[in-house]
Amino acid sequence: MDTTAKLDEVKTTPWAGGKSPFQVEYGKLMMWFFLLSDAFTFSAFLIYYGAQRFSKMTWPDPEIIFKSFPGISDNAPLVFVGLMTFILIASSVTMVLAVEAGHRKAKKEVIWWMVATIIGGFMFLGCQALEWAHLHHEGFWWGAIPTAETLKEMGITASNMSCQQFANLFFTITGFHGFHVFTGVVVNIIILFMTIAGVFEKRGHYLMIEKVGLYWHFVDLVWVFVFTFFYLV
Repeated sequence: MDTTAKLDEVKTTPWAGGKSPFQVEYGKLMMWFFLLSDAFTFSAFLIYYGAQRFSKMTWPDPEIIFKSFPGISDNAPLVFVGLMTFILIASSVTMVLAVEAGHRKAKKEVIWWMVATIIGGFMFLGCQALEWAHLHHEGFWWGAIPTAETLKEMGITASNMSCQQFANLFFTITGFHGFHVFTGVVVNIIILFMTIAGVFEKRGHYLMIEKVGLYWHFVDLVWVFVFTFFYLV
């Protein structure tokens, strides 16, 4: 076989041109690798939280700490975080619809569903900011917890060490997740403008929407675990 024939064979192989041997688009494969590595990071955080949670004799009761619905009620345990969870799940649904519209190359539908996803992301971040502000007002922060009198008034009987560990881990892990949501919102905005500009129409496919969708669904899935560990356990 001469050199020309060999080159022609390479060009026609299924994985040539940026595709893996398993026929997965290269960019999508790299996104999966990134999400896998990020999953390890979140897993390490949550495993450490679980180790601290179950190694202590006492631990703050989430139904007491998260009983406030900012601006509406001071006695609605887990209702506010339930709303946050619903908003994020709903934004994941709109992202699915954006991906589906992309498969049909329906530009207008992609735009509207992307806008809905971005609004959902901003709403979640706004709710998280309200929750952080409320807890900070109560006295919880990195390296700080409410006074003994305030903890007693709140009905929290856990030790100061447990309360401090809880506060440090809560703000670190939810903050890390919030950073991922914010990053996702920024990327979605960029993709939205690219869609409006007709970039993907010129390319002939909306594969980038699917890649961003993978990231957004990952953020949603991680929140399910964060919600379980911090608010339910």
